[in-house]
Parts: sequence; structure tokens; C-alpha cells
Amino acid sequence: MTVIQTVEANGLTFGYLEAGRGPLALCLHGFPDSAHTWRHLLPALADAGYHAVAPFQRGYAPTSVPADGAYQTGALAADANALHEAFGGGADAVLIGHDWGAAATYAATAHAPSRWRRAVAMAVPPISALASGFFDYDQLRRSFYMFLVQTPLGAPAVAANDMAFLDRLWADWSPGYDAAEDLTHVKACLREPANLDAAMGYYAAMFDPSRHVAAYAAEQESAGARGDRPILYLHGRDDGCLAASLAGDVAAHLPPGSRAEILPGAGHFVHLERPDAVNTLVVEWLAA
Repeated sequence: MTVIQTVEANGLTFGYLEAGRGPLALCLHGFPDSAHTWRHLLPALADAGYHAVAPFQRGYAPTSVPADGAYQTGALAADANALHEAFGGGADAVLIGHDWGAAATYAATAHAPSRWRRAVAMAVPPISALASGFFDYDQLRRSFYMFLVQTPLGAPAVAANDMAFLDRLWADWSPGYDAAEDLTHVKACLREPANLDAAMGYYAAMFDPSRHVAAYAAEQESAGARGDRPILYLHGRDDGCLAASLAGDVAAHLPPGSRAEILPGAGHFVHLERPDAVNTLVVEWLAA
């Protein structure tokens, strides 16, 4: 599981980790993170009979930086569906995403429901659920980094002092969690300026539709759709990135047959802070 392999999909070379054999279980990370974030879940999925695959998202080394600069949610969804194809996934495949991976999960399952039987999303609710609470003052303060990284100060601020900015984000987002191992991998992914610019480009595309690449228009439209594949939504009660209150009515914004759980004793990186609980919830959900 610790050996990084590569696969071609959607015009990019993706680095990935894998474990197990069986139906595809594709696991997508967010910001600032890496495929290693799934080190607890991949073995659990493998034991449950899945071919668990965790790619490094576009622009995160060792995955390619896209030449077209496409970082909109629709591009991430297209990557997920292309990886489904590349790994020979069937209609029994499942999709799991955290943070930006959650956004990609909503869009990919809505755009190509025939590829995915069930899904899991963590830490970022659907955009329709976020809309009501995102402009709350306290939430805007938590989200300052989204705006900072779009300014000329963004890259130097994040890169300074061995990327200490990322250390502080993780500490704020998941209070009390020792992220040293995770941050070693994250910094390796983003050390090069092109990779750091790519990771920050996700936020530029989020707020500026003029940056959207037309090739992903259909997937981008699906990013705001409700879809029909059941989704398990998980959120840490102590999340310092997106307040748990934003997920209070998340079930109303998920497809029919979905379910939502707020987990105590966990922040933004809920799958790392409560791995046993999350593994059990995910495996049981996917078995239904």
C-alpha cells in the first residue's frame, strides 16, 4: 500500500496507492492533503473485499500538473470517472471523498451514476447546504485561507518557514491531532512551486468561473446537482475548517436514501482522528 504506482487517465499521469482486490473503491483526498490520508481506510476496504485506490489529486505531486490549468470541481469529477475507467471499475464501484474529494464525489456520482453504486463524503457538505451558513462571520474567518491563496501573498505565505502555514491549518482544523506524519507527505506533494500553485488553483476556480475550462462544463453543472446515488456524509463535531453547524441539515441536500453522521471527538480530518469509527461506518454503509 505504501508503494506509489502510476496510471494514465483524463490526459494526466496519476500517482496512487492501492490495497486489495475486488470492486473498485476510489478514495479522493482534499486540501492540504495527500493520498496517504487514506492509510487507515485502504486496508479496511481491502479486508472488506474491495480494490481500494487512493490517487493523488491533479496537481499534487507525483500526479501531473494539468497543462490546461483546469481545477474546477467538474475537472475533479472527470478525473474520478476517468480513473473508474482506467481501473476497470464496474457498476459495483464506490466513491469516497474528503474535503475537495467530497466535492468531486457529489459531481462524479451525479454526472455518471451508472459508474458508482454508493458513495461517502466527508467534511464538506454539498454546495446547496453550504450556501446558508458560509457567509456567517465566524465561518468567513475560518475560511480566510481560501481568499488568501488567491492573492499574490498566497504562495509565499504558504511556502515560508517549511510550509508552517500548513502546520497551523491542520492544528486549527483538527485540534489535538498529531499531524506530523500527514504533513510530511503533504509538504512533499506541494514543495515545488508548480504543485503549490495547482493546489491553490482549486480555490481560484471555485470563486472565478472565468477560470473554468469548457471541456468540463457538463461535469461542472453536475457539481450543483443532487444526484441519485446514496451518500453517507460524515463530519467531525470539532471541525475548525467548516463548522459542524453547516452540516446540520445536510441530509436534506443529499440524494434519497442517504445518511449523515456528526462524529464527536473529531475535527476536519475525521477519518484520521477517529479511524476505527469511520472505517466501521464506511464499510457497513458500502455493504448495504
